[in-house]
Amino acid sequence: MDRRDTFLAAYDAQLRTDAETPSAIEVTAHGPLRLVSFAGGRGFVTYQDLGDLDAGAIDELVDQAIGHYRADPTITRVEWKTRAHDHAPGLHESLLRHGFVAEETESIMIGEAERLAVDVPLRDGVVLRQVRSAPDVRAMSAMSAEAFGDPPAEREEMADALVRRLALDDGMELWVAEAAGAMVCAGRLEPVAGTDFAGIWGGCTLPSWRGLGIYRALTAARARSALRRGKTLIHSDSTEHSRPILERYGFVKVSETTPYEWRR
Repeated sequence: MDRRDTFLAAYDAQLRTDAETPSAIEVTAHGPLRLVSFAGGRGFVTYQDLGDLDAGAIDELVDQAIGHYRADPTITRVEWKTRAHDHAPGLHESLLRHGFVAEETESIMIGEAERLAVDVPLRDGVVLRQVRSAPDVRAMSAMSAEAFGDPPAEREEMADALVRRLALDDGMELWVAEAAGAMVCAGRLEPVAGTDFAGIWGGCTLPSWRGLGIYRALTAARARSALRRGKTLIHSDSTEHSRPILERYGFVKVSETTPYEWRR
């Protein structure tokens, strides 16, 4: 197998399991599906594969999954995570019929952590650090919401979720770049227990600070931390902003992922 095939096989085998949802409060198995509930009223549907199911059987699964969440009044929105390399006839059409809306497609990127662990020069006054306190997490979430254009309610929800995760001490790391004491870039590292992988997620930079190498430096810091934890591979769902940065360091696009969102 070439690198892409090797990486994709590792992704499917190691990451499409409980490793995907370390902070879940409940996981219900339903056929091939894993119906996950998170704090804050968020549902999440994932699976390792759908086997050889035809369009009719997949449509029935979608109906049953959304029925599961409709029956729980605490769930206000649900994400169904699809992967482009899956055999899933009729899934797109079924999700739309059941009220899901497709969001932006992202590239699934995988590469060796050591390729990212490089020295990146930063302009004077820019520093990188790991954040651990609740006030820092809330400041990071506010900056990230500004960069992504997220509404205030989702910003607060994300901050609450990250504070809860830090309290679990499950290996997640939060990293920021600061200039003159203000956060301008952020991202998190998710070492995946029992696998070769760590994930880099939530990477964002304020528009006025893009193009200066800050995101690359923050990514390198996370890669070095992953290596210290014994993780040799990095994976990320990347936007068109971050994909070229990872490709520059030899990362491979192994597939695409599209989240579909349902709201009550």
